[in-house]
Amino acid sequence: MTPCLSPLAPFRKDIHVLSGVDNAAANGMGNGHTNSMSGLMSGTDFTGRGPSGPSIDQVIAAKLGDDSRFRSLQIGVAQESFGESMQRNMSWAGYERALPPEMIPHRLFDRLFGEREEGWVNRKRSILDTVSQDATILKKKLPSEDQIRVDEHLAGIRDLERAIAGLPPEYRKVDPPDFDGDMKDWPRIAKLQSDLLAQALVTRQTRVASYMLTKCQSISRFPWLGYTSARHHDYTHAEGKTAGADGVEGQRVLRDICKWHVEEFAYLVGKLKSVPEGDGTVFDNTTLIFLHEHAEANPHKNSGLALIVAGGSQRLAHGAHTRITGTVGDVYLTIADDVLGAGIGKFPTASKKVSAILA
Repeated sequence: MTPCLSPLAPFRKDIHVLSGVDNAAANGMGNGHTNSMSGLMSGTDFTGRGPSGPSIDQVIAAKLGDDSRFRSLQIGVAQESFGESMQRNMSWAGYERALPPEMIPHRLFDRLFGEREEGWVNRKRSILDTVSQDATILKKKLPSEDQIRVDEHLAGIRDLERAIAGLPPEYRKVDPPDFDGDMKDWPRIAKLQSDLLAQALVTRQTRVASYMLTKCQSISRFPWLGYTSARHHDYTHAEGKTAGADGVEGQRVLRDICKWHVEEFAYLVGKLKSVPEGDGTVFDNTTLIFLHEHAEANPHKNSGLALIVAGGSQRLAHGAHTRITGTVGDVYLTIADDVLGAGIGKFPTASKKVSAILA
C-alpha cells in the first residue's frame, strides 16, 4: 500500500480502492473547487450558490431514511468559515439548499441522546441516570450474552460523555469567522464524531450520514503534524510561495496531510468493526465511501479520481485496487442499488453500473 493509505493496512481485506473515476459534472462555472464539489456530491452543475440538485446521501436517504429517527445525519469536524456555502457543506436537500454539518460533539451528543434532559444539558449528571432503572429491568429479561451487550453499549455512551465533558470550554461553541479555529485539536474532535456516528448507526437513529472531515478548499493548518507555516490550500499549489509548497518537500508535506485524513477514516472503520450488531458488527451492515473532489489539487483536475469503498457487505468486492472507466455517478448508482438496495434507479452523470465493485 502507498504511504498515504498505510493506516488502512489492517483493513486491506475490507476495502476496495478505485481509480480512474471521473467527476463528469465539474466542468461548469466555479472557481475549480465549488464546481468540483457540486459535481462530486450531486452530479449536477454549480449554480453560483450551490448544486442544481440533491446530494447522493439525500437521494439514498429519501429511499431508506423513513424508518429511522433521523432520515440522515450531517457530521463535520473543522470549523472553517472560509469560502462559500458550496465549500462548507457536503449535503444538499435540493437546488441550492444546504444541510450544514454538526461540528460540535456536545451538540451532536445532545441531538442523539440528551437534548431534552436538563441534567445532561447543564452537564450536572450523566444522561444514563435517566435510564438506569429501565436498563436494570431490561437486563433481567435478557440472556447473559445480551446483558453484556447492554452493559457495553451503556459503557460506550458513558465514555463519550466523559470525553466530551473533558473538552476545553471553547470547544463547545463555533468560532467566529475572523478566528483561527483551524488551530484546534481536530484529531480529538474527529474521533469523538466518529464514535458518535457509530452510536447513531447501532441505535438505528439513522441509516444515512455524510461526514466532512475538512472543508473543500481547506485553509486548515496542522499543528499535530508540525505544519503551521502554511495552510492546506497553500501546500497544494506551487504558487503558494510558502515553505514546503513546492518540490520534494512539498510532496512530503502533502503526503503527511493526506495520510492524516486516511488515519481518521481508518479509525472510523475500526470503530464500526468493534461495535457488535446482530451476528456481526456495525461495519458488516455499513458501506462507506471515502473521496475528495479532485484527482490532483494543483490543476483542479476532475478526471481520474481515486476513492475508497469500504464495508462488510457480501455484495462488495474487497481487498483490491481496480482502475475503472466511469463516473462518480456510476459508482454511486451501483452502490445505492446493487449493494444497499435503495432502488434510486438513476443519478446524474450515471450511465452504467460498475461491476468491478461487486462481488
